[in-house]
Amino acid sequence: MPLSPLSRDARKGQKMAQQEKSIMTGQEMRRALTRIAHEILEHNGGAKELVLLGVRTRGVPIARRLADLIESFEGETVSVGTLDITLYRDDVHLRGPLALEATELPVPVGGLRVVLVDDVLFTGRTARAAIDAVIDLGRPKNIQLAALIDRGHRELPIRADYVGKNIPSALSEDIQVRVAETDGKDEVVILPDTASPQTTSEVER
Repeated sequence: MPLSPLSRDARKGQKMAQQEKSIMTGQEMRRALTRIAHEILEHNGGAKELVLLGVRTRGVPIARRLADLIESFEGETVSVGTLDITLYRDDVHLRGPLALEATELPVPVGGLRVVLVDDVLFTGRTARAAIDAVIDLGRPKNIQLAALIDRGHRELPIRADYVGKNIPSALSEDIQVRVAETDGKDEVVILPDTASPQTTSEVER
């Protein structure tokens, strides 16, 4: 008797769960973000003139967490915004129509120290797109990059100023950062490329 679609989906989900390997727990993520927050403060001499811009999707909750940590350390509120880089991607013509989401700036970026925040740094192409998007919005004092995971395989001369963890990986593997705000739990997992790519970081493009 052939399996129903539901049964096939259930079996596929079980297979994916068996294939994935945890490389960062929620507690380890919190420690890494705490360290990054301290490094941002040290590098910038405090929180003055700082604004954090989270690259959609998972960069946004990570940026908010960093802002909360910085405020708890310094007693100073740090502005947090969201950045949609869809129109700045260099593969738009290959992907067809893409959904646009709002870019939300709490303050004008001109003259400020902008920290771009994302979950995974891979080829560097999304980071490049994010930089172009920020420059179109104003002329910041400088632009810095924070990534929870750096998996290497750069295709552009871009590096992160702040990294939670460096993860050596094969090009065929998929690293997924999951956060409670969007995924229900905090963890980082690595999967073979045959697993679902649906939550792969946009930085990987």
